[in-house]
Amino acid sequence: MERSYNGAALVASPAGGMDIETVAEKSPHLLKTVPIDIYEGVTDKMATEIAEFLDFKGAMAKKCAEEIKKLWDMFTKVDATQLEINPLVETDDGRVVAVDAKINFDDNAQFRQQEIFALGDDSGVDPREREAASLNLTYIDMDGSIGCMVNGAGLAMATMDLITLSGGRPANFLDLGGGVGQAQVSAALRILESDPKVKAIFVNVFAGIVNCATIANGIVAACKENPPKYPLVIRLEGTNSSMAKKILEGSGYPFKIINDADKAAKTVVELAQ
Repeated sequence: MERSYNGAALVASPAGGMDIETVAEKSPHLLKTVPIDIYEGVTDKMATEIAEFLDFKGAMAKKCAEEIKKLWDMFTKVDATQLEINPLVETDDGRVVAVDAKINFDDNAQFRQQEIFALGDDSGVDPREREAASLNLTYIDMDGSIGCMVNGAGLAMATMDLITLSGGRPANFLDLGGGVGQAQVSAALRILESDPKVKAIFVNVFAGIVNCATIANGIVAACKENPPKYPLVIRLEGTNSSMAKKILEGSGYPFKIINDADKAAKTVVELAQ
């Protein structure tokens, strides 16, 4: 799937190998990219053109074209976002074979591809990332000391930048998403506190779809269940932010509620020292 084409694209190179980026940079004539119309798919003409570009000749070019069309059928059938064949080879006995493959699948199609997703092995995944994923939260572990709880990937990245510019280092990327509920907020805070690297936590939410009161209630509920181990700096702006502030202030916990994002970032960095 290629964003610049708003859809799928077929990329081919007769150079192959592991350093395709180098080929693209130094020998761009050895790289061909063809957008694919999602309704037409890979046509006979397109498949033949690619086979010839890959230096298959005569009857082998026809076999290669057939293989390319089958790969497209597979791509759509399994809801792939990427299907990479490296290498695609011609054998001594006259066959065209995809010797190795890498396939990425669309997470949004899991309900259609349950058999494929059931094959997944997440035993090597960080337990915090695994728990977050089960709650529809996006969590990525990092090496800093400041836990981050944010809604929206853009704001999450901006928050990490603010922390870095203020002299600190984020311990994670955590995006609550748009449809988060109170239980998920509580779980997110528990996940952050389970990280031994964390010394302070920064909650930075700009609410639109998300309700600030929901965030506040989730934080308070988590703190009632397990008293906070680390200082919490909280910035909640947007939908029901005034109500959220009252909930936090009425909880009796020593939250640092700061409306200014720069000041909040500087404060959490100081608390993490």
